[in-house]
Amino acid sequence: MVERWSPDSWRSKPAKQLPTYPDPSKVEAVEQRLSSYPPLVFAGEARRLKDSLAAAAAGNAFLLQGGDCAESFAEFHPNNIRDTFRVLLQMAVVLTFGAAIPVVKVGRMAGQFAKPRSADTEVLEGIELPSYRGDIINGFDFTPDARVPDPERMMQAYTQAAATLNLLRAFSQGGYADLHKVHQWTLGFVERSPAGEQFREIANRLDETLGFMAACGITAQTTPQIRETEFFTSHEALLLPFEQAMTRVDSTTGDWYDVSAHMLWIGDRTRQLDGAHVEFLRGVKNPIGLKCGPTTDPDELIRLIDLLNPTNEPGRLTLIVRMGADKVAEKFPPLLRKVQREGRVVVWSSDPMHGNTVKSSSGYKTRPVEKVLSEARDFFAVHEAEGTHAGGVHFELTGQDVTECTGGAQAITDHKLALRYHTACDPRLNASQALELAFLLAEELKRARLKRDADRRAAAE
Repeated sequence: MVERWSPDSWRSKPAKQLPTYPDPSKVEAVEQRLSSYPPLVFAGEARRLKDSLAAAAAGNAFLLQGGDCAESFAEFHPNNIRDTFRVLLQMAVVLTFGAAIPVVKVGRMAGQFAKPRSADTEVLEGIELPSYRGDIINGFDFTPDARVPDPERMMQAYTQAAATLNLLRAFSQGGYADLHKVHQWTLGFVERSPAGEQFREIANRLDETLGFMAACGITAQTTPQIRETEFFTSHEALLLPFEQAMTRVDSTTGDWYDVSAHMLWIGDRTRQLDGAHVEFLRGVKNPIGLKCGPTTDPDELIRLIDLLNPTNEPGRLTLIVRMGADKVAEKFPPLLRKVQREGRVVVWSSDPMHGNTVKSSSGYKTRPVEKVLSEARDFFAVHEAEGTHAGGVHFELTGQDVTECTGGAQAITDHKLALRYHTACDPRLNASQALELAFLLAEELKRARLKRDADRRAAAE
């Protein structure tokens, strides 16, 4: 029998990746303040996202989830939010052309402040300090004071998330996302890249299409979908005291929702069946994600699915596959087959970033773009071989002109990483690399769509 759930029932379970605060009473005081603050998102919005993800589970939509590795207090700026938003808009246009189905846009934004770490401490020049766990917990500077977990950082994270969401809503609903502005979405440094040239061709074709539609009476004034877009937010539900404080009863349904984001996910390090993170997320009604790494066991995955989605509700659960380019062809098929055989309804999404992190010869943590592309290709190939459909992708990216991932059409080498290596945690794709990846995925989606159409015609004959 599954135990009765409450927003604080996770506290009776073993919890990994949570900080040890020096003064628990201060944590409790912050939680009390946060619990009285307005929601950052609304339950109705989370339900709309769940409906869109149900379409993705059925192969009638495609999930594009992306954004910062770990949002930073220091890097908080409207231009950074705008640039990441427009890269995601560009990617969505490219994917829509390839898939010919709606693209569900979900940002790793307005809440992605906490990061799991492989070790509790790190050593630099013989000095050992607690690991940096994201700005919501402690500071990035390698000093004893900065690395002490501070609960007041949760308040700053809330404030920054609220401001970010306010700007994202303005961009998505206030005219910036109008398809007539598609040419304006290209960042300067991307315009000079091969991906920028490809995007210009799509933008020109879109202009022609919009001109034809306008002649037929379908304009931005008559059709809101042309001038607006739905944009949702997500983050890893890692810091459970914060998430509990942001969990409220929806007045229209009586259900519990975590109103810190539309979608929350459980990481590969915190997906224990009897763990606190699984316990917390099984009780909220948001759409949720579950990272599946190379150590995921098929039988255990079914038990996790049944805990997190006991009614097998379409759109409730997204399985985010992060195996590594050298493992996905071997490790992913057993999971896919098991879930299919057991009749569980999920969105299958590829995260080709987290399994492909390496240390460069120059000492920087990086991700080779070729490895990222390879894992994404193999993810699609497995689905094609199994007769299933890829439901989405999940990237760490930024609109800034960073040099954090090697390779790609820009040919960023190990020695160029130091030029603009700005990440507070893991390396991110820059806008040009992200767009390059979108074109590859669009080709895969187009091929899968044409094959499905051919199969349907053959079956009809």
